Amino acid sequence: MLTGHDGRAAWTRAAADRIERTDDNVAPIVYPPATDRFDGLHVWDTWPLRNRDGSLAEIEGHRVLCALTSTDELLPGKRHDVAAIYYFHSTDGATWEHGGPLFDGDALGSRQWAGSTMYDDGDVYAFYTASGRRGEAELTYTQRIAGATGGTVTVDGGGLSIDGDWDHRTLLEPDGELYEREDQSRGMTYTFRDPWFFEDPDGGGTYLLFEANTPVSESEDPCDDDPAAAEFNGSVGIARSPTGDPTAWELEPPLLDAVCVNQELERPHLVVRDGTYYLFVSSHQHTFAPGIEGYDALYGFVADGLRGEYRPLNGDGVVATNPANAPFQSYSWTAYDHGEEVLVVSFFNYFDYAGETLDGIADLPEPEQRRRFGGTLAPTLRIGLDGDRSRLLGTLEHGVVPLPGEGLDPVDRGGRPRGDGRVGGPY
Repeated sequence: MLTGHDGRAAWTRAAADRIERTDDNVAPIVYPPATDRFDGLHVWDTWPLRNRDGSLAEIEGHRVLCALTSTDELLPGKRHDVAAIYYFHSTDGATWEHGGPLFDGDALGSRQWAGSTMYDDGDVYAFYTASGRRGEAELTYTQRIAGATGGTVTVDGGGLSIDGDWDHRTLLEPDGELYEREDQSRGMTYTFRDPWFFEDPDGGGTYLLFEANTPVSESEDPCDDDPAAAEFNGSVGIARSPTGDPTAWELEPPLLDAVCVNQELERPHLVVRDGTYYLFVSSHQHTFAPGIEGYDALYGFVADGLRGEYRPLNGDGVVATNPANAPFQSYSWTAYDHGEEVLVVSFFNYFDYAGETLDGIADLPEPEQRRRFGGTLAPTLRIGLDGDRSRLLGTLEHGVVPLPGEGLDPVDRGGRPRGDGRVGGPY
């Protein structure tokens, strides 16, 4: 058992010290798509509309993606300051039509960050991160988990639309004991965000997973006399609905701690297969604690139950990462089950850039900052899972989201990149 702070399942330093790029986890270099399906917009953190049981929703032949969105008139680095959730729909999982903002002007926060959406008997439930306070004169980074009910889907000759008289409310805030409050934070960033709805197939409990930080007081020494590492205290949080009501939640202890290892375990979500629970998170190279060399990558953990003893896939946790010569080309990976494989959607981030950190982007001339930002969906990854192991099998084209049961038209049928390993058209 890998245990960390307070005896919880943990991503330990010993496991993270083994992180490496291998033939089984490095994605091919990506070119921009020949045609941008989201012209005029920056599109990044993305998630599909799912049914209550976690399967992808198909509504009269349509599937739906939600994404954080802004106008592409902004410099890419400014998009988080105005982020709003938009939705897109498709009948083939490859060509996406813009549905517009998911909400009207009544959403909580000065902007909305990532979450999840659930379709249940005609109703849409939205879970999102309310960042800042609506109407604030100066941006703040207070985060709380919010929910909205009242959305409905209509399909007619004009396509699909999501409308409704949305009722927004705060669902969860950190308690300061299980999950760090903003005023307790000693770390480089503060997190209480990214709610993801989940119903456990083993027993049917109703849960929200989210990204958080574990409180670590300055009097504690969890990192063997390394106080700097103790400031890196990411966790995968969880709340349970006692009645199954998607608007009523109670905090429970984290599923996984990364104290002394990593500050941000972003976009946590699960894929359950034959009683095995695969927990996935995204993280950045710059959020690892001093002394650990990690990557911008999709990381995964496996357990025999929701509250099991999570252990890193492949021994180090790396499931899919960017190549060394394009280390920031994709981010914010979301996995979903597709029969014998797991498919992973993400967004096309900064390409044609091999700096040591993303901080160097801000030093580039503005036209170069714009040129090197993808701002659209990345190629979909195909992942094979086998017990405690995973393997990158290949890729689909940019933004392709097949439903389970639909065949795949892979760019790479052999499991490794073809030719020079690039996906998409030339710059």
